[in-house]
Amino acid sequence: MPIPEFLSHPGFKKYFANTGWLFAGRIVQMVVGLFVGVYVARYLGPSQFGLLSYALAFVGLFSAIASLGLNGIVVRELVKTPQKLNELLGTVFFLKLVGAVLIFGAVIVGMQFLNNDNFTNLLIIIIASGYIFQAFSVIDLNFQATVKSRYVVQAQIMQLVVSSVIKLFLIWIGASLVWFAIVVLVDAIVLAICLLWNYLQSGGQMLAWKFKLKTAKSLLKDSWPLILSGMAVMLYMKIDQIMIKTMLGDKEIGFYAAAVRLSEAWYFIPMAIAGSLFPAIISAKKKSESLYYFRIQQLYDLMVWIAIAIALPITFLSPWIIKVLYGDAYLPAASVLSIHIWAGVFVFLGVASGKWLIIENFTKISFLRTFIGAIVNLILNIILIPKYGINGAAITTLISYFVAVFFIGFIPKTKKQVVFMLKSIFLFSIISGIYKKYK
Repeated sequence: MPIPEFLSHPGFKKYFANTGWLFAGRIVQMVVGLFVGVYVARYLGPSQFGLLSYALAFVGLFSAIASLGLNGIVVRELVKTPQKLNELLGTVFFLKLVGAVLIFGAVIVGMQFLNNDNFTNLLIIIIASGYIFQAFSVIDLNFQATVKSRYVVQAQIMQLVVSSVIKLFLIWIGASLVWFAIVVLVDAIVLAICLLWNYLQSGGQMLAWKFKLKTAKSLLKDSWPLILSGMAVMLYMKIDQIMIKTMLGDKEIGFYAAAVRLSEAWYFIPMAIAGSLFPAIISAKKKSESLYYFRIQQLYDLMVWIAIAIALPITFLSPWIIKVLYGDAYLPAASVLSIHIWAGVFVFLGVASGKWLIIENFTKISFLRTFIGAIVNLILNIILIPKYGINGAAITTLISYFVAVFFIGFIPKTKKQVVFMLKSIFLFSIISGIYKKYK
């Protein structure tokens, strides 16, 4: 049987190998990180685990400030103008350092509006300190643009090994909660060192990086809507945990966080697929409009198929999964997991359509849709958490993700994408394929 021509194409092999590295790395991270995380959750118990999750969620609310919405735009510019490599990397590195300072200031200000005790604030400050080292994530963006994700995966695996060993050691010696917050800071430092090492080993020269004010202004002009969009995303991904602690307490947020970690563990899949194929989709746009939209439709189809394949079994097996992994103490998390896992369908589609919005430079629309989703999330949490508890927060997440993804259907220049996404959700490609086969 002859091998299809596209399988032997050098471009296909390059992107396939890159995606393979991303998936292999993420699967290792998911499996090891999940089981070590479960061990930590069992050790800490629902209340302390809930408090740590709350601190992570609170800092996460401001994480978009650290990235300044630049990630997708930088990859796009590196693909389009590789000759500006050192200028782009140097400029974005400096901007991310500024973003880290801003996030620390924002966290300090934000704490003044909450009735946290001193210990909770200490956890928050320790975790927020790690963002200063995320400036080195600009190296990750360079490897994405040049389709060399193996270097990123290697760095992430090393970080995972160091982090896991430290957490297991802390459990063995019976360490207090604050040490697990310190591990979050150590993770950021280790990843920065490993990324820099791999960049230098691959021939990169950090000393050649240079900052250009003109480039910074140009990037920020495109990215400012994505900063607001990222803040909106974090708002409706993290605000539920903040509100659960305020309304219900540490133990309930521990249950909710345990379920959400299992549900969100799969979110690496759309990130890996879309991130790896992003350069290929940009290249397709240069060749022809039909090829470009054909690849977009294929990306949506793939996202939906994978998301449904994950959600269906977990829905029915959630009580067993929670009991086996976390133990009887966390059983209230099972109902949350069976609801929250379906939000993945819209997360997968949202990641893919977000890449399309970046390619088309519709960054303001990207902000608008996430802002609408965040408002819906906030309002529904206020209504449903007091009425349905942590299950209400899960229902809110599902509805707000749906609204955020399909809001672009109300905008004339983006409504065509909704047709593509609906075709994917209703499995149009599979049905039409079966019809053509048996016609």
